[in-house]
Amino acid sequence: MNNSLLEKLKTVDTPTVCNAIEVAQGQRGFNQFTRGTMLASSTIDGAMVGYARTAQIAALAPSSENPSIIKQRRADYYEYMSAGVRPAIAVVEDLDYPHAIGAYWGEINTTIHKAFGLGGALTNGVMRDLGDLPSAFPVVAGSIGPSHGFVHVRTIGQPVTIFGMQVNNGDLVHADRHGALVIPPQVIPVLEAAIDKLLSTEQLILGPASKKGFDFAAFEKAWAEFENART
Repeated sequence: MNNSLLEKLKTVDTPTVCNAIEVAQGQRGFNQFTRGTMLASSTIDGAMVGYARTAQIAALAPSSENPSIIKQRRADYYEYMSAGVRPAIAVVEDLDYPHAIGAYWGEINTTIHKAFGLGGALTNGVMRDLGDLPSAFPVVAGSIGPSHGFVHVRTIGQPVTIFGMQVNNGDLVHADRHGALVIPPQVIPVLEAAIDKLLSTEQLILGPASKKGFDFAAFEKAWAEFENART
């Protein structure tokens, strides 16, 4: 991913990227996105985009493994999150979902991940400390709660599932308050142009509709041009 595409992806929301992928593919039917309503830690941080650093956690009950194993895995987890290609985001599946109670994403953990150079966190689990989370590190989560429970790391670098969307280590992910998607590798070379085309096409209807005197006749004309141009 070149810097130009990265900067473009930071400026647009996830629905725009979802539509642009279909423009790039030349057809509808793209389905590598989350299902259901997710919660965003901030409405001003905008979108996060980066290569996935994946892990799984659980918190409903204490781990049955030896404490030394859990401690070492936690250290391995942080080492893993501190490494890898950038830009990157943490994509962490809570295995307790839909009954997750362990708020893994609070002030301390988000600050650590931000310091490691990650650009945000995507999870089906729990976040907390709203208002105290670091700026420019958005969290898109499944729920909000007060407790960390018995949270512990289960796996590192394995495929995960977030609200019906499978994510593999290294997948390019875009996420914001609407949810998240995985960008197919095949469209990356043409995605920036597809976004520009989509935004230009949308103006065929948004431009006329925002002007005075927009009546049904003006709508018919604008809609015909819009329909002819879009995927």
